[in-house]
Amino acid sequence: MELPVASDGIQLSAYRPSIPLSAAGGKATPGGYDESGYHQCYGDVGSVASCGSDAHTGYETLDSPPHYDFYANTEVWGRRRRFRPSLYQLHANPEIRCMLNIWGVILYLRLPWITAQAGIGLTWVIILVSSCITGITGLSTSAIATNGKVKGGGTYFLISRSLGPELGGSIGLIFAFANAVAVAMHTVGFAETVADLMRENGAVMVDRTNDIRIIGIITVTCLLGISMAGMAWESKAQVLFFLVIMVSFASYIVGTIMPASPQKQAKGFFSYKADIFTTNFVPNWRGKEGSFFGMFSIFFPSATGILAGANISGDLKNPTVAIPRGTLMAIFLTTISYIIITATIGSCVVRDASGLLNDTSSPNSSREDCVGLACHYGWDFSECINNNTCTYGMSNYYQMMSMVSAFGPLITAGIFGATLSSALACLVSAPKVFQCLCKDKLYPFIGFFGKGYGKNDEPLRSYLLAYIIAVCFILIAELNTIAPIISNFFLCSYALINFSCFHASITNSPGWRPSFRFYSKWLSLLGAVCCVVIMFLLTWWAALIAFGVVFLLLGYTLYKKPDVNWGSSVQASSYNIALNQCVSLNHVEEHVKNYRPQCLVLTGPPSSRPALVDLVSCFTKSLSLMMCANVADPSPSAVEKASSNSHVTWLNQRKVKSFYRGVVATELRSGVNVLLQGAGLGRIKPNVLLMGFKKDWHTDTAEAAHSYIGILHDAFDLQYGVCMLRMREGLDVSRPSQSHATVSLEVEPQPSTVFQKKQGKKTIDVYWLSDDGGLTLLLPYLLTRRKRWARCKVRVFVGGQTDKKEEKREEVLALLKKFRLGFHDVEVLPDIYQNPQPGKYSLRQIRLNEVLQDYSREAALIVITMPVGRRGVCPSTLYLAWLDFLSRDLRPPVLLVRGNQENVLTFYCQ
Repeated sequence: MELPVASDGIQLSAYRPSIPLSAAGGKATPGGYDESGYHQCYGDVGSVASCGSDAHTGYETLDSPPHYDFYANTEVWGRRRRFRPSLYQLHANPEIRCMLNIWGVILYLRLPWITAQAGIGLTWVIILVSSCITGITGLSTSAIATNGKVKGGGTYFLISRSLGPELGGSIGLIFAFANAVAVAMHTVGFAETVADLMRENGAVMVDRTNDIRIIGIITVTCLLGISMAGMAWESKAQVLFFLVIMVSFASYIVGTIMPASPQKQAKGFFSYKADIFTTNFVPNWRGKEGSFFGMFSIFFPSATGILAGANISGDLKNPTVAIPRGTLMAIFLTTISYIIITATIGSCVVRDASGLLNDTSSPNSSREDCVGLACHYGWDFSECINNNTCTYGMSNYYQMMSMVSAFGPLITAGIFGATLSSALACLVSAPKVFQCLCKDKLYPFIGFFGKGYGKNDEPLRSYLLAYIIAVCFILIAELNTIAPIISNFFLCSYALINFSCFHASITNSPGWRPSFRFYSKWLSLLGAVCCVVIMFLLTWWAALIAFGVVFLLLGYTLYKKPDVNWGSSVQASSYNIALNQCVSLNHVEEHVKNYRPQCLVLTGPPSSRPALVDLVSCFTKSLSLMMCANVADPSPSAVEKASSNSHVTWLNQRKVKSFYRGVVATELRSGVNVLLQGAGLGRIKPNVLLMGFKKDWHTDTAEAAHSYIGILHDAFDLQYGVCMLRMREGLDVSRPSQSHATVSLEVEPQPSTVFQKKQGKKTIDVYWLSDDGGLTLLLPYLLTRRKRWARCKVRVFVGGQTDKKEEKREEVLALLKKFRLGFHDVEVLPDIYQNPQPGKYSLRQIRLNEVLQDYSREAALIVITMPVGRRGVCPSTLYLAWLDFLSRDLRPPVLLVRGNQENVLTFYCQ
């Protein structure tokens, strides 16, 4: 039994694309994917009931043989169209993907109060203005996020990596500080609720203000311990919080339509009344915050969660669609919910009430002496209204949603869920953003806080800094004071984001190439101007301080010119270098017609490098990107040698046009994770991973096998195609051996490989036994365009049934003709479904190796579609054994190929 291997890398399986149907259910929807038609063998669907031995039931793959429908855009009348299984369905176990959108403390504790102050009409205006600002910023963020790959660091990483360190550094500091203050806001909201509950039950420690301080500091200290201890359980807890919040909303809505009890009427709730709505529709300003912009500054923090999607854009299958759709949909839904709650609470609750059951109006009392709208419903709150001592009603009682709710504790639970989870999220994100900024060394005296600890590089010092900032603002103990401070900083961040988008567009920077096109540079400018204007209307002196800090940081960065290799100018120069080295990189477009394999080659030890490099250069030379890469063991000189120019020198001596990237990691898989996510520039990035076969899997540890197969799954998660080369003389890049870090390419010879020689009139045998989108066919076609391979004949082998052999051959020939590849030799192999020869092997899948021995002994190259083992179902050692027996003892080189299940061939002209 093999054990999972602990990895320093990112758990990429959390970011796989969604699927239309559970791969485990096997039930199809109309036009959908039917698992029951696929099996682990290579051949026609349904031709064999079971192609694996009984002892290995459950290890089947879901591969499907090639079919016309997989490439067609139309359906044949009277026949249901078939679909190729997705890459997710092939290699993964289905998991539930949850979308979480949590409304914050302002919604529960201040929205009714804001409605009482501004009235329903102006509250709607506040909500819509906030939504317009966040909507415009969401469009700008979508453009920036799709202008390159995004990792950690949030907004700071977005701006700095897309547009340079000048604006990125300023935004990083401001945004990190805003998140640290947001911890205080959410914690004070939690403490305020707890203090009110204690007071209602006669439990008071000192007074309300000091009780909030005590509870807030205790809470944030506990949150600090949780965040520093580990966050593995956080995603599950967030789902629970979300469910609690949704139930609390339902309880609130139900409560508004329930008849009002005397206890609730005494507190100002009378259910839906037209005259209450009319009275509450207009403003009734009170106190020092009593103004439109005063209410706006308190409400705006509830609309500042729009940047969450941008933080994971690098892990999304299609960020061009996912980020705008997710961000704008979140803004729309929260806006609707805010409007609904404002309308309902404003139609049910009066502004002032005493909470005393004795304040009912007597039949003998005069209506003229009664003050307030409650007089129409048999209540007289005149005394508390005249003396300004009312403790209930929307204008006086922050827990009004809890009182209106059908079951008040559900609202309390919702407040706890919203405040604690939001505070925890901010307490985690602020140090991460600040750590990223510290590590870039843009500013002096902050590097101390960038040090990470543990395998996850946790920024413990930054945690403590965020904690201290949060505690300082918790001591204010007044939500209405903290919220405007956060509004100012977030408005400043949004202004810079919108201006960055406008500036990059108006200057036509060559590094500005966002995939998202549905933004307007003028709309971004309007958003920036609106943010600045509102900042000064809210608090002019705070706006001056904020922009003073921004200009100070901007000036410092422009003066010091930090030595960083990212930013708009570096993007432009890197792009020019790419064009000079790879002439046809302008072919890197999304349309399937222009697909080219952009190869990331794990070159591994020197002995394996020449064959891998020479083969891939045949695919990419003068056509597309090639990037050689190596993962080295940590050592004092590893970093220096990994970035040494000797690697490029060796490639130039071999006359190979390729970039080089070295990575230092303690374990191969974590290093490859870095390469898979970080290699490339903008759209010029690899889409195919090529590596050597792990020949020593049976003598190595189970953990090593698990790590090796994990690399394949990581590549699939990131929508890479995967190629695996095996040669009879051996080729193994499975371990970051010591030779990785010690080799000096300057003194290495230039050995000759079979891929440098003219192949003559040999054959390239392609076993297209399951459909991967066409990569298995495209690579041999690209080889035949090279002089040394031009005289080779390509033979295509497919599986089929004996009684339908000729029919299958004609079907595949017709498909190949539409692809215009020039392949005319098709062989149908019904005997791959026979049992292996007695005494040789014990699995029926191994029969294919015997077929390869019979048909392709003299071939120049064997290209075969690589089967995909299902993650969590097929053990790594079994999967490696499968690949081993499939390709062993073959004289020609064997290239196992698996595309990402997206079409790379098409027979359409557009």
